[in-house]
Amino acid sequence: MGFGVGLILTAAGAILAWAVTSSPNGVNIHTVGYILLVIGIVGMLLSLVFWSSWAGPGYFGRRTYVDDDVAPVRRRRRVVDEDIL
Repeated sequence: MGFGVGLILTAAGAILAWAVTSSPNGVNIHTVGYILLVIGIVGMLLSLVFWSSWAGPGYFGRRTYVDDDVAPVRRRRRVVDEDIL
């Protein structure tokens, strides 16, 4: 479960727990809402804790391949201060 799914479960649980006023026979909607709320919050916290180990930021970034036969090329930027009249 990712952060987005946890956020959706938390929002759905909050709506069911606090915004819905009617309840069908045999199912307590408020209890289902609280359960979804807790599952969503726990999922979001676990997603934040394990973010770096489960392909977190930078996972799909640039990859550098090193060829042992070719020397790396260095490019230098030279800044010259000139007075413009």
